Amino acid sequence: MSEPDTLDDAQPASPSAANPAWGRGLFVAGVAGVAGLQVYFLSSAEVRDPLHLPIGLAILFLATLPGLLWAKRGRASLPVFEILMLTTANAYALPLLNGHQELIFYIPEDVTAAGWAVLAYQVAAIAVYELTSGRPSTHPFWRDDVITGDMGKWLTYGMALNTAFVIASTFFDVIPHQIFSVLRAVFFGIGIICTFICSRRLGQGELSAGERTFFFANVLLQCVGMISTLFLVGAVSLLLLAFVGYVSSSGRVPVVMCGCTLLLVATLHHGKAEMRALYWQDERRTPALSELPDFFTQWLRFGTDFSTDDETSGKATSKLIERTSLFHIMCLVVSVTPAQQPFMSGETYKDIPYQFVPRLLWPDKPLGHVSTSKLSVYYGLQTEEDTEKTTIGFGMVTEAYANFGFYGVIVVGALLGFVIKKLKKWSEDSPLFSYGGLVVVLFLAWSFQTEFTLSIWLASLYQACLAVLLVPFTLRRIFG
Repeated sequence: MSEPDTLDDAQPASPSAANPAWGRGLFVAGVAGVAGLQVYFLSSAEVRDPLHLPIGLAILFLATLPGLLWAKRGRASLPVFEILMLTTANAYALPLLNGHQELIFYIPEDVTAAGWAVLAYQVAAIAVYELTSGRPSTHPFWRDDVITGDMGKWLTYGMALNTAFVIASTFFDVIPHQIFSVLRAVFFGIGIICTFICSRRLGQGELSAGERTFFFANVLLQCVGMISTLFLVGAVSLLLLAFVGYVSSSGRVPVVMCGCTLLLVATLHHGKAEMRALYWQDERRTPALSELPDFFTQWLRFGTDFSTDDETSGKATSKLIERTSLFHIMCLVVSVTPAQQPFMSGETYKDIPYQFVPRLLWPDKPLGHVSTSKLSVYYGLQTEEDTEKTTIGFGMVTEAYANFGFYGVIVVGALLGFVIKKLKKWSEDSPLFSYGGLVVVLFLAWSFQTEFTLSIWLASLYQACLAVLLVPFTLRRIFG
């Protein structure tokens, strides 16, 4: 595997550089895709009320609008806000238009109100994002490369470090429990940065044959380790991050690879329930390395078996959409609040300041998912004992409605639009390896986390920022 001699060989061009040629092509392809979806759902949407169809189509359009504008402008800037908005398509629009199975438990008026709430969030976020102005920052935090010269080549090995941690933490009991969360934050943060940078270099054709093999091998090993726990979200987030890095630098969408990956993920998701029933009978068990061939063979067999007609059967792609849905949770909260339960009035936000206190200084600090636990108990989905074992995804939009209704979703949307636009403006023309550039990459990675409430979103992002920024800071102190 060859190594870059200098950082200039290792990093892409300025992420804010305009590239109208590939931008136009991506824009045309995006418009065609969105138009095709709109036409498809106009004729085949499964909605119970005629008003749900235009609401679902409007949510879908607003979810894709920022991304289309990003492509039309031919910008290679990292699409943080665009990805954040795009996640509302699979989380809210598609479940509504496809007739998510749990929507039958709510009257049409509640489903309509939930749809209006999502639209209010989208409109507020997009409007504030487009209206917010700013200028590139001249502070060294944004302008100075913090990884230069020979230090740049070490980033190539960052993926291997994260791969080693994933394998060790999944299949071997060698990491002390007391430092596990700290090491996870460190290696996960390093893995995000290195994966994204390598995927951008891949898109720009800068990786040698050996480096390409190294990149794909590490992505594959990390995905195998993550999904061996029977949780798919980590592997999917990793693949999405690599996908965005590649597309944002190349302007090309690898259609065949994306189609094969989506089919595989959908198949694994379809068989996940049976695998969990088999491997989690008494307690959660992860297969040993020697069991992996039989483990995945069995999983694929479950995933491709559509002969049964129980609650876990159905089309694989439909089940994948249902899994990523947050709309039915939104409907639950809208139907109950404030008719049966009063608004929480900021109760889930009270623990946010605590998340910025290091656990070393406060061992009994509330966990990052404390707000999710409060919501689950408040709406009768779990007992307090249940929340210690598993969590239910609510997302920031539903959390905002639970606290303050329509006012809450508007404020959260506006706040996210404002913060991300300011971040984008400050980082214009910033080196990707500046402190600020690394922070933007982390924001991009966290834009995929649709199920997080604000507390856990901020807590996990804060930990990753500390871990990622500490690495170049330490390297500079050592190497100068």
